[in-house]
Amino acid sequence: MSEEKQQEATTDTKSDAVIETTTAAKAKKDGDAAAPQVATATDAPAATTTAPADRAQRGPRGRRGGNDRRGGPGAGGRRPRRGGRQERAKPEFEQKIISIRRVTRVMAGGRRFSFSVSMVIGDKKGKVGVGIGKAGDTQLAIEKAVRDAKKHMIVVPMDKFGRIPHDVHVKYASSEVMMIPAAGRGLVAGSSVRTVLEHAGVKDITAKLFSRSKNKLNNARAAVEALKQLKK
Repeated sequence: MSEEKQQEATTDTKSDAVIETTTAAKAKKDGDAAAPQVATATDAPAATTTAPADRAQRGPRGRRGGNDRRGGPGAGGRRPRRGGRQERAKPEFEQKIISIRRVTRVMAGGRRFSFSVSMVIGDKKGKVGVGIGKAGDTQLAIEKAVRDAKKHMIVVPMDKFGRIPHDVHVKYASSEVMMIPAAGRGLVAGSSVRTVLEHAGVKDITAKLFSRSKNKLNNARAAVEALKQLKK
């Protein structure tokens, strides 16, 4: 009987040892399965901490360094222009177009169009001129008109107050104009005659058109002819 009890005790001890080893292996296996979860849980805060640094390094639009075209380097203002803006040189004479017309010529092959520009230029210090230019392009016609006006520029005799010395009455083509000095009245004129007097720098004058002509070029040339008749 003692031998049977001894065998049973040995069998129970072995079974307990097997159970313990099985339990330990199972616990180890469960621990290995849970290990990646713990690792990912520990890695998650590290990713969140590095993301803002990488975003700050890349800038607001995802480019590294933060050079935004609209924002400039970092979060500053606009990027400064290279060289800056250069100031335009002031022209010698002031210009004004008094009439611009499209002229049509009928040729054997059809119609040809061009532009006719009438212009007044002056420095408002006594020099004034009227010119006309014709070309297929408006810009080219304007340049021709300016050159023509410079060729036919006159100097108006005036006193230190910008007044003409005496009255004058002139007829040019179908336009007829009269000019009278009027102290304290300012510039009283109409049509293209006023443009000519303004660019000449004349003040305190009254001008009157007696003709019914609506041709602004003839009216301007009549004003120039009247200013030519003035004598000191």
